[in-house]
Amino acid sequence: MAHSIKEIAAALGAQAFGAVDLLVHGASEPATASTTDLALAMSPAYGDALAQGAAQAAVVWPGADWQALGLKAAIIAPRARLAMAGLTQMLDQPLPADGISAHAAIDPAAKIGRDVRVGAFTVIGPDAVIGDNSWIGDHVSIATGVTIGPACQIHAGVRLQRGTRIGARVIIQPNVVIGGDGFSFVTAEPSNVELARDTLGEGAMTAPADPRWHRIHSLGGVVIGDDVEIGANSCVDAGTVRATQVGNGTKIDSLVQVGHNVIVGQHCLLCAQAGVAGSTVVGDRVVVGGKAGLADNLKIGDDVVLGGGSIVLSNVPAGRVMMGYPATKMQTHIEGYKALRRLPRTLRDLAKRS
Repeated sequence: MAHSIKEIAAALGAQAFGAVDLLVHGASEPATASTTDLALAMSPAYGDALAQGAAQAAVVWPGADWQALGLKAAIIAPRARLAMAGLTQMLDQPLPADGISAHAAIDPAAKIGRDVRVGAFTVIGPDAVIGDNSWIGDHVSIATGVTIGPACQIHAGVRLQRGTRIGARVIIQPNVVIGGDGFSFVTAEPSNVELARDTLGEGAMTAPADPRWHRIHSLGGVVIGDDVEIGANSCVDAGTVRATQVGNGTKIDSLVQVGHNVIVGQHCLLCAQAGVAGSTVVGDRVVVGGKAGLADNLKIGDDVVLGGGSIVLSNVPAGRVMMGYPATKMQTHIEGYKALRRLPRTLRDLAKRS
């Protein structure tokens, strides 16, 4: 669908200049833009690339001389990435709305709301509840008693296990598993893991008389709040006797593991390959960088930022920025890293003096 520059600017709350009735069909990077694309040159670093493409219109940075850049029209947005969020939403292709597939298997006891789409080979169990205007993709499994709120998107291959409750306007990307059993096992006698923790590794590790691991079943389910998004191939495990929880507005990237009994607050970001171990409580507005790991039974305060690759082994107070392994305050980590880089030179200087 084509949109005019004027129409796009109005939707973004931005200013439009030049030939505002010019129509564009999509968005593109400046160097590869065609004459019908809106180029995204939202910082001076992308200005020169406009000459490599054929864009007639672009989103440019405040203060840009858009006419000198060879454009016929321009949109100026003070906060570029926020404008990009609105623009990509506007240009995205709508999901197919073809009703309930004849190849879906829906139990007669399931409750399906109004204007719900259910894809081919999806299975919906008894007493499941699907809210109005929700969109269910192909090959989805929705277990007995699962509840899904209104206006949700559940994409292909998602598995929603028993005890899962999902709020409104939730987006779950392909192959997510919610409500699988938590990784929770116990031995008849204290295991070497318990001994290592109790003695900080000083105790002797021995072969137990009974090495079998006994499963602790997960009975608590999962509760997902409103406006949550969960990326492809991520897992949120069911709680043991109380629900694992993900708060309103939280966004979870692909390949993220949220363990059993975890509580994730509101409006958090959990980036790719992050892991949160069992029973840890994560406050509101926390950002967990890619490949970061949180040990079990911790408390992470509100507004904490954990850098990529950080490994958190102790509680973190509110508002702190953490980096490293083990994670420390960002300033402490940077000073330690600087000292480590200076160490070879320092040793060379000491050797010369000796």
